[in-house]
Amino acid sequence: MKFKSRLKPSLALIDLTPLVDVIFLMLIFFIVTSDILPLKSLMIENPKLEKDSAPLTTQLLLVMDAQHVIYLGSKKAIVDLISLKQSLQSELESLKKQNGGLEPTIVLSVDRRVNYGLFLRLFAIAQECCAKLRLVYQPLDGHELIEESI
Repeated sequence: MKFKSRLKPSLALIDLTPLVDVIFLMLIFFIVTSDILPLKSLMIENPKLEKDSAPLTTQLLLVMDAQHVIYLGSKKAIVDLISLKQSLQSELESLKKQNGGLEPTIVLSVDRRVNYGLFLRLFAIAQECCAKLRLVYQPLDGHELIEESI
């Protein structure tokens, strides 16, 4: 049984399937290798106080921005509130080993638009992990960030 077809085979059509495959592979490659979050792009508005204090040498940075995203360490690794305590303890232990057993300080920088309840939860977790805690704020007369020991 042979079926007749009115369609003629055309040699002018180009198969685009391999081209689409290559484009998707390139897209995946560029997404995986790109930096999603640049390190210096955190826009944090710290509250202003009239006090001044000197910085410490061994410190671990803990930042919460206005969108309630928590960043930990100098590489600003994103951490959720549930696993924050474990991440803080492991980072503190590695800093302690690097600095010859010297107890590090947690530097807590929280955006002023974060609600007070969430700030207190973050503060309590940081205080459980480390006795030395510093808060970051801006002085009323200047634009320079200052840390205050607690």
